[in-house]
Amino acid sequence: MIMKEENYISLPDLCMHYQIEMSFFNDLQSHGLLEVITVEKTYCILEDHVANVEKMVRLHKDLNLNYEGIDTVFNLLEKIENLKLELNLTRNKLRKYEDI
Repeated sequence: MIMKEENYISLPDLCMHYQIEMSFFNDLQSHGLLEVITVEKTYCILEDHVANVEKMVRLHKDLNLNYEGIDTVFNLLEKIENLKLELNLTRNKLRKYEDI
């Protein structure tokens, strides 16, 4: 059930789609990895978070990572993204000096 007006995806639908128990999402929420919202008595997540949920499901199923491992991977991915941004800023600054 997609709640179009607010762009929410129901957790029961995600459970069926990924063939995973609701307890997985409850554990993600309790570890601070997922924000769950109640819409019309249905647990949901924002549509924008589906890509991250899919990554978490794959890390859990394919690599057998526990919640702490998933958290670590996401923290490392965030650090990598920040380093990429910093590198691009540094390259742009360097280009200014090279053009002089």
